Amino acid sequence: MKLHTEKGAITISSEVFTNITGAAATNCYGVKGMAIRSATDGLVHLLRLESMSKGVKVAYNEDGTISLELHIIVDNGVNLMAVSRAIMSEVKYMVSRATGVEVKSVDVFVDSMVIG
Repeated sequence: MKLHTEKGAITISSEVFTNITGAAATNCYGVKGMAIRSATDGLVHLLRLESMSKGVKVAYNEDGTISLELHIIVDNGVNLMAVSRAIMSEVKYMVSRATGVEVKSVDVFVDSMVIG
């Protein structure tokens, strides 16, 4: 994404958005980590901290905003609605604060639940 200011242009890569989003989401209570569905076996896998950005998809909107899609794994027994709302709020705030880009929407997909 390219932002134009009075002093010049700033280019922000997708990796910046995915890293900030992954870090913000995994800091929320009840989130075990980011998830990715394997193309070979169809199973959901928990991502390590260094590759948690793979559980995030960024879509660039025509109005200069972005939309984010997160795939997460949560702890057993948490309120899914409360966790999802907390993630949406935290991700919107952190991404906007760090990059200056408005986040239009955050879609949270709970792919799995971990017991223990």
